[in-house]
Amino acid sequence: MTWDTLYNFFGIRDFIYYISSSQIQDMLFPVKLVFLLFTVFFLVFVVYFMLNSSWLQYKFLEDVTEFFSWQAYGQREMTKQWDKIKRRTESGAESDFKLAIIDADDYMSEIFYDRGYEGDSFEETVKQAGNLVASIADDILHAHEVRNAIVYDPNYKLSALEAKKILATYESAAKDIGLG
Repeated sequence: MTWDTLYNFFGIRDFIYYISSSQIQDMLFPVKLVFLLFTVFFLVFVVYFMLNSSWLQYKFLEDVTEFFSWQAYGQREMTKQWDKIKRRTESGAESDFKLAIIDADDYMSEIFYDRGYEGDSFEETVKQAGNLVASIADDILHAHEVRNAIVYDPNYKLSALEAKKILATYESAAKDIGLG
């Protein structure tokens, strides 16, 4: 049995001749144009939204940035944010230490959220982080309590030594999590 025999047996040859005839091609021309217009429309649609969305940046540029900077994506911004917090303490004023602790606590909350640890309270979030911050979990919770005391009690007294210890705790936690 040869291919010609199979083509003739199943009627494939006749079907191909019929489909490729000029009469059918003339009848299908408007349908071809409609499909061509749909193709162009959707191609333009895809290109437009790829250029105007952050998806391309998310999928491609993050990898390029990590490759050339030799750092995890976003680490430079996080480092800048932490440096800003540390610069607050340079004046030595109690109010600046208080603001630095509040900012550091917000910074930790942001890191926990970015890493997927969420809870109804900060304490639950720290517990969810588990082994990442297990060695300093109590220190983090104490630092958060001090932060709450600063926020809710305007007369709370904070020493420079205690503030530096709390900021060191937050910095250590950020490094343990791997984003600081």
